[in-house]
Amino acid sequence: MAKTKGQVEAEISEAIVKFEKEYMGRGPEETKTYIVEDMILVRLIGVLTPAEKQLAKVDDETGRGLIKQVRTKLIEKGRVLLEAMVQDIAGRKVKTLHTDISTTSGERVIIFVLDAPLFHD
Repeated sequence: MAKTKGQVEAEISEAIVKFEKEYMGRGPEETKTYIVEDMILVRLIGVLTPAEKQLAKVDDETGRGLIKQVRTKLIEKGRVLLEAMVQDIAGRKVKTLHTDISTTSGERVIIFVLDAPLFHD
């Protein structure tokens, strides 16, 4: 039996939370996944560690820049794992992965672009 869109979104959210906990050292407070045609958008809320929150309070851009730089490097190193997890759940090849983190709100977004749409409306 084929998985529903909601089931796939929930499985991806769970896999990303597990990745964040095991690979990044701390999981988000909340995760939501949205499938839009050939894209999977994952929104992680509350991802900053207490130390990162302190660093983000620095008046200049240095602290925030360092957080973004470290988080980007970590995701790049874990990219193969992330793409494999999504590919296993979605059954589609990941063409590209894009990510950004807000040091102000503590949210991160990860966008996976697939080789074909997952669901046809």
